[in-house]
Amino acid sequence: MSRIDEIMKVEGFKSLTPIQEATVNRKDKSKDFVGISTTGSGKSHAFFMPIFDMIDPEKNEVQAVISVPTRELAYQLYERSKGMAAHFGVRVRLVIGGTEKKEGGLTPQIVIGTPGRMKDQFLDDKTLRLDTAKIMVVDEADMTLEFGFLEDVDAILDHMKNAVVMVFSATIPDELQPFLKKYLNNPDVVRIGSDDDFAANVTHYQVPLKHKSYSEKLKDVLPAINPYVCLIFANSNKEAHQISEDLRKEGYQLVELHGDLEARERTKAIRDINSQKKSYIVASDIASRGIDLEGVTHVISCGLPKDLRFYFHRAGRTGRAGRDGLAIVLTGEKDQTAIENLKKQGIDFKVMDVKNNEFQPVKDRTVRMKKRDETLEAVTKLVHKKKGKVKPNYKKRQRQEIEKLHRRAKRQKIQDEIRKQKKERAKAKQREKGNR
Repeated sequence: MSRIDEIMKVEGFKSLTPIQEATVNRKDKSKDFVGISTTGSGKSHAFFMPIFDMIDPEKNEVQAVISVPTRELAYQLYERSKGMAAHFGVRVRLVIGGTEKKEGGLTPQIVIGTPGRMKDQFLDDKTLRLDTAKIMVVDEADMTLEFGFLEDVDAILDHMKNAVVMVFSATIPDELQPFLKKYLNNPDVVRIGSDDDFAANVTHYQVPLKHKSYSEKLKDVLPAINPYVCLIFANSNKEAHQISEDLRKEGYQLVELHGDLEARERTKAIRDINSQKKSYIVASDIASRGIDLEGVTHVISCGLPKDLRFYFHRAGRTGRAGRDGLAIVLTGEKDQTAIENLKKQGIDFKVMDVKNNEFQPVKDRTVRMKKRDETLEAVTKLVHKKKGKVKPNYKKRQRQEIEKLHRRAKRQKIQDEIRKQKKERAKAKQREKGNR
């Protein structure tokens, strides 16, 4: 049995994902590699497999280094590596700020850590040699660039002349190209998918706040969904904390994750997420991008972020692996411009509200305004109609015509409401039949 087969058995894999196949079945494994694939597509094992395949447990030196931009993601990878490490007798060390995991003080054979902390131990404190590594993995490279950690990775790689460099990322922005050209020599490039791929499987709801706070509106929305995992985004750490506190008072068991938490609290939050015992996670954008979440069925945005690219990151957390997802945005008047911009970028929002714990469509305001304007226009024409010879009772007849227009508009509104109620009753009957 090959080591890859052993890993699949240990990890309970029946088959490989496309990104895993691309790395495992490479003809020349001494070549550098770029894997472009979304979070949740199996990237972690795509680099764990070749690493554990080449590790020599008898060699007392660092043989592989995995760089990730956040402590949360580093911790998740460390936890994920434990089963494979125990099976092959390999030592793994987690190198992050705050808490560090050491295997009996011995030299690790695999190091998983954040760029800054690894650089400190390697180049400043000189307590950990990384230049002996044969593989250097840069995971979530676009996020590493975005958070300003690429210089630390650059400094580490400057001292690793013989390592095969493997870069994994959801996207490859132009600003990343100089780094790739500097350290990767004619790499194999595999593109499995991108964050844009979520669009086909994700339904987008816009739910107006109607003068309610985010917490108050969430109390309406949450009973209308039955999530496996629901990720709730706030635009600031303060908002994330307030929403978490308000929902806890309502009895919701949730994980709170944002930048204002202490290192120990963030580690506990990641443990809770990994255990998948809680269905609700309230997070900020930055903190959530540092975790690998599986089984997200619903994403709720409390308002829209200033940088609308983050909306795509948010919504892209669901609707993966061929599954359907629902992205809900709670919006106030200040968000309408952002909504229009997202529509221009191809997002089809359905305007919805919640009644009796069910989502129901809200008539588009522009349609309602149009009907109202048509009635107003007709009335205006009557009032300002050029008068020829004034006939007896002219004003009385004009008033009657105006009243007739208003009655017609009111009748149309009632008919629309009746049709809507009929549709709702028909849907309710179908649901009853389905539940029998």
